[in-house]
Formats: sequence, structure tokens, C-alpha cells
Amino acid sequence: MSDAIRGSSFGTAPVPLSVLDLATVGSGRTATEALATSVELAKLTERRGYHRFWVAEHHSMPGVASSAPAVILAHLAAHTDRIRLGSGGVMLPNHAPLVIAEQFGTLEAMAPGRVDLGLGRAPGTDQATAAALRRGRADGADEFPEQLAELVRFLDDDFPQGHPYARIHAVPGPIQGRVQGGVQSDRRPSVWLLGSSGFSAQLAGRLGLPFAFAHHFSSAHTLPALELYRHTFRPSEVLSEPYALIGVNALAAEDRHEAYRQVLTGALSMVRLRTGRPGLVPSPEEAESYPFSAMEQDVVDEWLSNVIHGTPDAVREGLDALAKRTGADELMLTSMGHGAEARLRSYELIADVYQQG
Repeated sequence: MSDAIRGSSFGTAPVPLSVLDLATVGSGRTATEALATSVELAKLTERRGYHRFWVAEHHSMPGVASSAPAVILAHLAAHTDRIRLGSGGVMLPNHAPLVIAEQFGTLEAMAPGRVDLGLGRAPGTDQATAAALRRGRADGADEFPEQLAELVRFLDDDFPQGHPYARIHAVPGPIQGRVQGGVQSDRRPSVWLLGSSGFSAQLAGRLGLPFAFAHHFSSAHTLPALELYRHTFRPSEVLSEPYALIGVNALAAEDRHEAYRQVLTGALSMVRLRTGRPGLVPSPEEAESYPFSAMEQDVVDEWLSNVIHGTPDAVREGLDALAKRTGADELMLTSMGHGAEARLRSYELIADVYQQG
């Protein structure tokens, strides 16, 4: 298994550690500041030995600036040298497979050998926005296996003779190497499947692809999905054995109370999102003073129960226990914070406690 999937060095952590960034926009802040923070996070995590840095596709959410992963990844590629960059993920039913093959072929040409193409089938938004993205087409989730197969054909440039797309080539891509007598590498992005239920777990297993599970917002389904993935796994040219990554909400601070203040901002964001009031990520002061109703407090308690937070030692203990309980091959850390300082410091503290980087 190549380092394109498996991390080669990760300090004293039980498994490789990676980062999922949502480019969160805090109240009083701008998207420009949020995206600049993403660059700083990518540079910091590269320096501190994190394995990969992914960004996620979301739409019509004022507090999240990552609506265009390929654009952000191109910018990050220009500011990093070694860390793997990828989508966590691109919501394939929102796009034509050829467009995604072209975008990520371009990224691979910009950052050879370090691009991951993580794919999901959810819209990454509400149904009305999904309809706008898809020009009124049907949900598209049921067509995901066919869309995935088409995308991989474009990436590999291997539609069979007689296929309507046999004469179409995703460029940059393998066709350039063939017309130059093999001068250009036929390397392509590493394809991952993402999911929060059993559907993508089973599909990833059958296709022999690496699998990323959204434990950070679907923790009740983590163990069943991972079991299904491993049970259905068939070796492929990509993988000889299953490889499962899980997303984890985690934030470390010098003291427990400060960590709580920071993660409460994400909890209030979720309350507002679930009640149809999405907005900018509140500050810790806003979150502490917010008068939660009993129903809202239930949402907060549920959210915080799945966030590993506290001192660096406490976070390490939580991450170690989660890795052991799930058997995950990699942990991808994420945090929905208000500003840059707390999140940057968190990734530094976690790297410190694992003697990483």
C-alpha cells in the first residue's frame, strides 16, 4: 500500500493524523480571512507532520466558505510542498463527471503525487439549493455508482471502443502521455469514497477503494459502516486490504474551560443550522451568553458528546481510545471554530502531545 493512502510517519499517534478544514467564517470575519486561515492551517499541519489536508464541499451556508474545493485546493497547492491535498469531499451528483476529472487532473498536474479525490453522494446542502445546483434534475444519489464508474473511466481514459465517450479525453490526463510516447506520467488522483451510512461503505468495499466515514456527525453508524466496509472489501489494484479513515471533531487548548468555550461555538452553529437559521460561526462570547431552550440544549449535548475536547492529554486519550475502538487506519481531525488562533493552536498542541513534526 503506497503512502498515497497510508501515512509513513506519525510520531507516537496510534494511526496517521490528518485534517479536514471547512474554511469556517466567524461572526465579524470575512471569507477572505477564512480562506487565508485555511492556507495557514495547511502550512502548519504540513510542518507538524499531519498526513493529508482535505476541504469539503458545502453550499448556501454563510459560516462555511468551502463551496468550491478544487479552487481552494489549487491555492493550497501553491503554498505547500509535501502534505497530501484533497476533497472531503466533492459531492459527485452536483457535477458532471468529466468536469471533476478535468479539475482534479489539473490539480494532479499542479501537485503531482499528492492529490486525493474524495467523493460523496449527498448534496452538501438543503434540497432547494441542491435543485439549483443540479438544474432541477432528480436527487441523483441512486445514480452515484454509475456516475462514479464514468468518472473513473475519464480519469483512466479507458472507455471501451464503441462507447459514446470513447473519443473524449479528460485533460490533463493519460492521453497526453500516450500521444507523446509515454513521456507524461499516467498517475492520477487517489479516489476515495465518503459516507455517513452503509451505502458508500459497501460500495467502497466492493470496488476495493479507501473509505472515509463521517464519524464527526454520524457517530452512531460508525462501527456498523466500518464492519460493512471490511466485510464486503475485495482487493483491487488500489488496495490489497481495507483502509478506513474516520472524521473526528477534536479541539485541544491549554485548559479544559477554554476548549469548552471554543467547541460551544460549533454547537451553537449546529443548533442554528438544524432550526433553519444557518449563519456565521458565533464567537465564544456569543455562544456562552446564548439562552438555549431545552430542545436546543439537547442538540448541544448531543453535539458535544461527540467532540473530543479539553487539554492536550485529554484529547490524546480520547483519540487513542477512538482509534482502538473503531480500528480506524487514520483519524482526520476537524473543528468548527470561530477564528484562526484557537484552531491553529489546537493542531499545534495535538502535534506536540504526539511528538509529531
